Amino acid sequence: MTGRGFEVVRAYAQAGIALPVRKTAGSAGYDLAAAETVVLPPHAVTVVPTGLKAYMEQDEYLSVFIRSSLAFKKGIMLANSTGIIDSDYYNNGDNEGHIMLACYNTGDVPYTVEKGDRIGQGIFMKYLTVNGDGATAVRTGGIGSTGRK
Repeated sequence: MTGRGFEVVRAYAQAGIALPVRKTAGSAGYDLAAAETVVLPPHAVTVVPTGLKAYMEQDEYLSVFIRSSLAFKKGIMLANSTGIIDSDYYNNGDNEGHIMLACYNTGDVPYTVEKGDRIGQGIFMKYLTVNGDGATAVRTGGIGSTGRK
């Protein structure tokens, strides 16, 4: 695959998932929405599926952030602060590259994310490697697979 973009994963093919868009010409991020309704209990990490996967060039990644309005107004944050979706995560054997957001509710009451609510934003980025980088391994799975032995 060349270029960059988003696709719906097979498991959500019939779920009416919209592909992310930027809301203004000056926006860096593509809005990511919840693929289903999820309740975020207080003081807990909960996975929110997007029903999406992203493809990009080999020297790129997708940075994923919580929407600032959720952080400021509702106390919702990403458990990993910033999500990094590597180019080889696309179509991996474990989950097809499904982008899922690990959300943490800092509040004292549950917060419901409704299907279609914009919860995150993704920004495509280039990255650099060091001289002599000899990485040749091939991803064999999904989340956390590059650390498996």
